[in-house]
Amino acid sequence: MSEWWTYTLSDFLLFSPRVYYRLFDLHNRALWPAQLLTAVLGLAILFMLLRPVRAGERLVPALLGVLWIWVAWSFFAERYATINWAAVYVAPAFALEGLLLIWVGARGHLAFARIRQRRDFAGIGLFVLALAGYPLIAGAMGQPWSAGEVFGIAPDPTAVATLAVLALADGRARWWLMIIPLLWCAITGTTLWTMESAEYLVAPLCALAAVGAVLLRRRVPAPEIEP
Repeated sequence: MSEWWTYTLSDFLLFSPRVYYRLFDLHNRALWPAQLLTAVLGLAILFMLLRPVRAGERLVPALLGVLWIWVAWSFFAERYATINWAAVYVAPAFALEGLLLIWVGARGHLAFARIRQRRDFAGIGLFVLALAGYPLIAGAMGQPWSAGEVFGIAPDPTAVATLAVLALADGRARWWLMIIPLLWCAITGTTLWTMESAEYLVAPLCALAAVGAVLLRRRVPAPEIEP
């Protein structure tokens, strides 16, 4: 029997890269055309970030919250759990994040100021990456284009988009809301690194960029919000 210290992370991986990417392929095919709806929701969120309105303080986190709950059930509980038993423990965490986003939105604990400074565009850039860039990564890495990870359908772009939104928000609640997305970015980065996938740094780097954007973003006295 081998000694425990001779094992590596890859020895504990329950699936191969081929099975992993096939999972997203099947997931996308099963949910089509839901991707069109989540894309529309993503564009609506982007519009409200670029042109803040008072309704956006409640609507943006509420939309994100619904998508987190959807991903918790449709991806983790129904799909990922078929190849990874740990997914059944991640699903409640994603659902919790969704409920917290909805609650914070209902309470009006987040506000979005009009974009004024260049550093604010880091958050916008991250959101655009999650919305438009993430679906292209799989194909760029030699996987089927149909295995692309889509905002509101797959966990990685959903987490990155949420971090981007929180990086643009004012209010202490944003730090608490960032915990679960940050943890997921670390988990998915570790999983992809264990599989020796070239994109393993994408989610962790996006997470670091979001934290950096929050730390560097200069606070404004009060957000300018259209009635």
